[in-house]
Amino acid sequence: MTGYVPSIDLAPWFGGTEDGRREVARQVDDALRTAGFLLVTGHGVPRALRDRVRGGARRFFALPPAVKARYAVAVGGRGWIPPGAEANGYAEGTATPADLKESYSLAAEDPIGDAEVDARWFVPNVWPAEVPELRAVLTEYLGRMRALSDELMSVCAVALGLPADHFTGYLTHPTFGFNINWYPALREVGPPEPGQFRIGPHTDFGTVTVLDREAGLGGLQVYTAEGDWVDAPFDPDAFTVNLGDLMARWTGDRWRSTRHRVLAPPPDAPEEELMSLVYFYEADHDAVIETLPPPIGRTSYPPVVWGDYLREKLAAISVG
Repeated sequence: MTGYVPSIDLAPWFGGTEDGRREVARQVDDALRTAGFLLVTGHGVPRALRDRVRGGARRFFALPPAVKARYAVAVGGRGWIPPGAEANGYAEGTATPADLKESYSLAAEDPIGDAEVDARWFVPNVWPAEVPELRAVLTEYLGRMRALSDELMSVCAVALGLPADHFTGYLTHPTFGFNINWYPALREVGPPEPGQFRIGPHTDFGTVTVLDREAGLGGLQVYTAEGDWVDAPFDPDAFTVNLGDLMARWTGDRWRSTRHRVLAPPPDAPEEELMSLVYFYEADHDAVIETLPPPIGRTSYPPVVWGDYLREKLAAISVG
């Protein structure tokens, strides 16, 4: 289905004219009502920075397993998530094989001064000593992702007919997750089991996800409202943005949190390995999220506390 996921230029939003900002917001509203996914250009994040992140990450993933194991953590932790630890299909209640990937995971770490809260949500990140350059480049990249995500939340507010700062009060000290997902080649992982993917079918959990992808045959697919899997379009200059479950709930299902998956390594490209940089933006850990009323919301959900909601979601996709 060509054109199912639209590409939207953010330059008119950053350009500052009211007409330009309203038009970007209108396009985002259309995309989130239909696909739940969009590509964004004009975001201002340099390609060179994204390339530097990938270079450092590839040096980490190339380390011997015994070295990477020093940094091993469970899903939701900070460090190396090894092969076999995660099965995103579990989130749908499907007992799928483990995802064919490994990840390096970071998250929000700036403490708020409450020892109990900090111990749960703002633990210091872990930086691999074998790749010392990763800390500086990832700190810069995460700062860029936070700024871009805040802008996207402002775009979302205007798209809903709300003041641009409507969501700001829920994002005063937000949690976030960040995964560098490495999808090894077929020659390394072997033939997939039935129903096995690089990432199994799932929806994301939070507000917006900002994804930097690489092109490949074993790449991202999006599930349409008509019940078809389609390849997500690729633009090397664009970020892929999709809505998470929290935001769909917040908007009362005006917008879609869309199922998606990453295909298994293709047998006709046994050397293909890919890497994705995935920034999961969220909300304050104690934010109470209530469905926006009509005419925005179409479905009314009980209020949820973001931190409690996220813990349940992460537990659902952990293997073992």
